[in-house]
Amino acid sequence: MMDPNFKIGLEPLLCENPRILVLGSLPSDKSIQRQEYYGNPKNLFWRVIAGVFDTDIPTDYNRKINLLANKGIVLWDIYHSAHREGSLDSNIAEPEFNDIASLLRDYPSIKTIALNGGTAEKGFKRYRRTCNPDLSGITIIPLKSTSSMVVTAGWNLERLTEQWRLISEI
Repeated sequence: MMDPNFKIGLEPLLCENPRILVLGSLPSDKSIQRQEYYGNPKNLFWRVIAGVFDTDIPTDYNRKINLLANKGIVLWDIYHSAHREGSLDSNIAEPEFNDIASLLRDYPSIKTIALNGGTAEKGFKRYRRTCNPDLSGITIIPLKSTSSMVVTAGWNLERLTEQWRLISEI
């Protein structure tokens, strides 16, 4: 019998000549079920990205993918899999890393890694210590999470979008 708390993330969302890799932690249950990055409508990611690039919020997943591709953005997660009850990052246990080093080797045009939230940032630091990837010439930008939980921490969409604007200035 399969463990319902064992979660496997999504494949990287790639594009031609990417400049920016946005790393999350592990997709929510809803995102895994839909097989869509930031598939939970409560997550602010797509609204933030639309605000950063001053465009309409894409209405379907293909338009979302196209928006990212046009801006040279790749999406992936620090973790390939983990045990996690529910969708909270704080419940992640026994995580396995994605092979970010290979992605960076395969796409040398990536010069920026944006970390979506504290769990992604902590996980990436652990990945660096464990796997020692070549990050020469790559800028690392830790950003506030686009999870709906940031609202309870005093962040609103406007403030979050303003911080995330850093990725548009690269």
